[in-house]
Amino acid sequence: MSDLGDFASHDPDDSSGGESDVDVETDEDDDFEEVSASPVGSDRGIGTLSASEGLVVSEEADDTCLRAYVTVQNRSAVRIGSYLVAPYPDGERLFCRIVALEYAQEFRSDDATEIHARRAMRRDDIDENDYKFMASLEPVAVLYTDGETGGTADDGDLKRRMTDRVPKPETVVRQAEDSTEIKTGLKIPEAGVFLGHLSVGGEKVRTAAEPPTIDYRLKDDYEAGDPLVFRHTLVAGGTGSGKTHAAKNVLRQYLAEDRRYPVDGGREVAPAVVQFDPQDEYAQMHDDNPTMDAAAERRLEREGIAHGGVEDTKAFVPKVGDATYAAAHHGAEQVEFTIPFGMVETNPWLIAGSDLNDNQYTALRYLLNRFFDGRDGGTYEAFMSFLDDPALKEELDESGRVHEATFDAVRRRAYGFGDVFDAEARPITEMVREFVRPGGLTTVPTYHINDSRATTTVVLAVASLLVDQKLSNDPTYERIEETPLVLGVDEAHNFLTDADSVQARKVIGKFAEAAKQGRKERLGLFLITQDPQDIADPIFKQINTTVVLNLGDEDAISAVNIPSNLEGKVPYMEKGQMVVYSPDNSEPVELVGLSNCVTRHGD
Repeated sequence: MSDLGDFASHDPDDSSGGESDVDVETDEDDDFEEVSASPVGSDRGIGTLSASEGLVVSEEADDTCLRAYVTVQNRSAVRIGSYLVAPYPDGERLFCRIVALEYAQEFRSDDATEIHARRAMRRDDIDENDYKFMASLEPVAVLYTDGETGGTADDGDLKRRMTDRVPKPETVVRQAEDSTEIKTGLKIPEAGVFLGHLSVGGEKVRTAAEPPTIDYRLKDDYEAGDPLVFRHTLVAGGTGSGKTHAAKNVLRQYLAEDRRYPVDGGREVAPAVVQFDPQDEYAQMHDDNPTMDAAAERRLEREGIAHGGVEDTKAFVPKVGDATYAAAHHGAEQVEFTIPFGMVETNPWLIAGSDLNDNQYTALRYLLNRFFDGRDGGTYEAFMSFLDDPALKEELDESGRVHEATFDAVRRRAYGFGDVFDAEARPITEMVREFVRPGGLTTVPTYHINDSRATTTVVLAVASLLVDQKLSNDPTYERIEETPLVLGVDEAHNFLTDADSVQARKVIGKFAEAAKQGRKERLGLFLITQDPQDIADPIFKQINTTVVLNLGDEDAISAVNIPSNLEGKVPYMEKGQMVVYSPDNSEPVELVGLSNCVTRHGD
């Protein structure tokens, strides 16, 4: 058999017998003029809109047909997700996003042959001149200048509206490279809490300005609408995705020196941050990041990003049994506290556990009411002695108030909390002013506690103290009432999960109500989890801002409920890449977080 390469000089599908020049000379009698593919002058943009398959902007996304031909020299620069702008003749412009890229044959021929394949395999380059490179576009918004036409992004009053007009065929499209234009097109606020830099496919979107990146911020001003911190945030990411790094960077912004929120009485008060910390990582926010150099600090300052350790950081360490806490990895002050059993009087579910049914829980409430009646406080040890009284059990059974089997079930399940309540430390109820400090960070580490039930009880007791006081019409602690509060819960799936138990229903009901009232009471939930599918639905529905880092679990990805075009990217995102879905703040976007943590992080 002969070598097919012998046929390389002859293509049976090529009736021209060889290549032709781009310029076409015609006779004087012809009706055609000389045509050149290389006209004099510089190209503008990356290509033009094509009407070859229709040019349609519709209310129905499936009916929209918006395609651009991309010229050869620009093809390597475009990416799915890139933002483009197409002007209208009157100065308005269409802001759109690339959703698909396609090579299409320009001439009717078959390139799927052995001859074409072997010829291509022997060349060092690829000839794409015979192919059309088409970009399918999704219209995002129409940009216009308020009060006049033909304005530019530099006018400062650029606005957006829904797409309501179709651009003309052969309109030149260009990459969106102006920060104001891009922020307006994506509805990103100019000011607010910094989350990261806008990106496409993990690469930062670049502009011609300085800095060349586009910062993404959350609304944080009542004039622009409710600050989104009080409409709650969820940070979801798998192990190694950088979610703690990202969470620290965001929380640090809420502790910036100039961060203030208005409260009753016409005052503006700095928020307090309380962070429940199962891995003992957030107390490091007391310290500067030792790996950050002066150049990095200057870049952060130019962009208005708060950085550096938070001096007013305290680690409130729960005293539980014989567990000891020793931390050499941070310089924050350490303060021991205990949970007083008196808190159970208003929160019986703290010792309900996961096994009590409704009937048993009703009995527990009755027993607690009887125990606390006429007492000034009361300890866990005294309550257990109260339950050990056989005369009490007999009396309640004979009166029909509490059946003896129910009584025994309550007593069995109430055992085992001796390490949690009334330890040799100050009660948290006596330390509220130290615990909640405007402009200060309080962490509650639980890594040193080996008993998961004890950990859950401590976290829920302290969190309930804060939530109850925020929701109360007659609060006991004015400090909690008058201080804007960001309540951070790491591994939130362990505490706020749906379950068919009395304790779970009480917890979910309490936090769901807190989430609903957050805007009014200046209470923001900041939940961090690797299992977002386990967060109870009544709470999840109140989350306005969802930050999604790399997740590999399909159920977890589905649970975060982000648009499908971004959902498929989540399993492939590198550390620090994220998707932000915050409908009241912007269009769904990709971001890249800061490579450096703004405070100390890690060993």
